[in-house]
Amino acid sequence: MKNGVRMSDIAKELGVSVVTVSNALNGRGGVSEDMRRKIRDRASALGYRPSAPRSPKKIAAQPMDGGNIGILTSERFAGPRGTFYWFLTAGVSKELTQANLYAVYESVSTADEENCVLPRIVAERQVRGLIVIGQLSRAYLDKLAAMHLPLLFLDFYNKHSDIDAVISDNFYDSYLITDRLVMLGHRDIGFIGNVTATSSIHDRFLGYVKCLMEHGLSYHPEWTLDDREDGGTNLIPVQFPQQMPTAFVCNCDETAFRVIAELQRLGYRVPEDISVTGYDNYTVSDMCVPAITTVEVDLAEMAHTAVTLLLARLENPTKPAARHVIPGRVIIKDSMAEPRG
Repeated sequence: MKNGVRMSDIAKELGVSVVTVSNALNGRGGVSEDMRRKIRDRASALGYRPSAPRSPKKIAAQPMDGGNIGILTSERFAGPRGTFYWFLTAGVSKELTQANLYAVYESVSTADEENCVLPRIVAERQVRGLIVIGQLSRAYLDKLAAMHLPLLFLDFYNKHSDIDAVISDNFYDSYLITDRLVMLGHRDIGFIGNVTATSSIHDRFLGYVKCLMEHGLSYHPEWTLDDREDGGTNLIPVQFPQQMPTAFVCNCDETAFRVIAELQRLGYRVPEDISVTGYDNYTVSDMCVPAITTVEVDLAEMAHTAVTLLLARLENPTKPAARHVIPGRVIIKDSMAEPRG
């Protein structure tokens, strides 16, 4: 508080972000000259006074205040253009640009994740805050949290109660797509995904189980099949049971794509013999034959919410953390049909 006037008061009056006000008053880039003049004039009229400069020692101990926000992913998620995480990362970068911030991206190698080696953007204090996209190991997240840098987890959450998270509505959307299968007449439904690999897959599995329970259908453990190693993204061949269900709920479109291909290789027709659903609704769902019935994730809203929440955290570091859930919608395509007979 400076003479009772804060940067947030100036931002509210002019309809801009706190970061824009900070950049204008501190002579940094990312602000037009016209807006810089308006901000300075309004600050003067309101009687805003900046804090006294901190000593060099204290400044060195603080994160660089250059308008940089870090985006961090594991190299396991850093796929080619057009993948789910590519679109999500691009959306966050766009939101940061619109907020007059600079996105600084870094991926974490498998070796650095296993050995808890901090990314340079964190170790060298290059960023004011960090958005972590895609679940990293618990030990690595603990190491990040120990740096006391404003954090936000995107597309996952973990045991930390003091770190904001933005996720899709994995539990309820998986419940809904399983319910579509039940409404078509399916009674024997399996789930494909390593349940312990990520919080997202775990919640999608629980939504599937909830639907079975509500309809009085039996849960068969032998129909819950792994699609990846415990690490999260190293995919493995799906081992089908001897007695097959009439439908599979897959934790993502990529797994559904692989499952359909393998079922067809084994002589099954999809969806005539076995229905298959996915989750995410990105490129591969339409490349598949048949096209995959799936859940569309609102990536734009997830990115917008993530950046908004991190900016709020920078403005008020002591505000209670929360998990924010972004609903998706079921997209009906061609991989789902009534069961035979």
